[in-house]
Amino acid sequence: MKLPIAKSPTREANPASEVNPASGTGTIRDATTTSEMSDTGEARTNSDGATLPDSNLPLIIGHRGASAVAPENTLTAFERALDDGADGIEFDVRLARDGVPVVIHDATLRRTAGIDAQIAALSSSDLSSIDVGSWFNRRRPARALAAYTRETVPTLARVFETVAPRCRLLYVELKCDAQETTSLVERVVAEVRAHNLERRVVIESFTLAAVAEAKRIAPQLRAAAAFERRPGCPLPAARTLLKRARDCRADELALARSLVSRRTVEAARARGLQTVVWTVDHPSWVRRAGALGLRAVITNDPAKMCAAREEFLRQWRPQ
Repeated sequence: MKLPIAKSPTREANPASEVNPASGTGTIRDATTTSEMSDTGEARTNSDGATLPDSNLPLIIGHRGASAVAPENTLTAFERALDDGADGIEFDVRLARDGVPVVIHDATLRRTAGIDAQIAALSSSDLSSIDVGSWFNRRRPARALAAYTRETVPTLARVFETVAPRCRLLYVELKCDAQETTSLVERVVAEVRAHNLERRVVIESFTLAAVAEAKRIAPQLRAAAAFERRPGCPLPAARTLLKRARDCRADELALARSLVSRRTVEAARARGLQTVVWTVDHPSWVRRAGALGLRAVITNDPAKMCAAREEFLRQWRPQ
């Protein structure tokens, strides 16, 4: 599904300006002295013989799809992210009343449908008929498209069937309370297995009990422990984050950008953990992620971040 390009980024459900994070980040490793390999295992070089830093650059993951330019967590947003060059998508999953995993962030429909109803109180069939795209047109008229009014809450199965074939990676964030953790994990893992996506899905959650349960049920799946900085609280120490991640058997750290530091990333790497950052829309994060060795950046605006990555690589390509 090809859609007109819109330029301006947003962040999360409530857009906010993003600080340029370039200061104090270090630099990309010297490509003339570091051997980097392409996905095929062959080193790539520019016309001067310097090795291209492809493996130093992060994967670009669309946060709830291309949520800067399309209604979040919809099939259109996911298709748009991939059309814009994203390597994969990140999205949220909850259980509907009938126990079917559905793709939506909030526990209610108030923000995205204007309906005062809990997701857990509606069946997946009910949700498949509720408009969750018109809010985007009202909030961002400059980017409005008539097609968005036809977007509804998709099931996880439908996302896997229609979008996954184009994705290198899918970050599936579990949204659950303690009572439904096991049920949600079991249903999501069943869908992952049914669609043969074990090697491309990363289970992610702020609910670390869900991460632990996912690793218990399906130890072969990758899992990411997600962390954010709580308002009014000091930055957590790297050792605290790493202990919590290791205790739930996570393979990755998914860190809010304010938590990303060289010390934390290097400490994670020393313990066998990769790191991804969310949610970043400033192009300088491509270079910073490369300098730090981050696996991926999760962004609302894949087009902008992919363009930044391409521009960096253009400097290394043969003339």
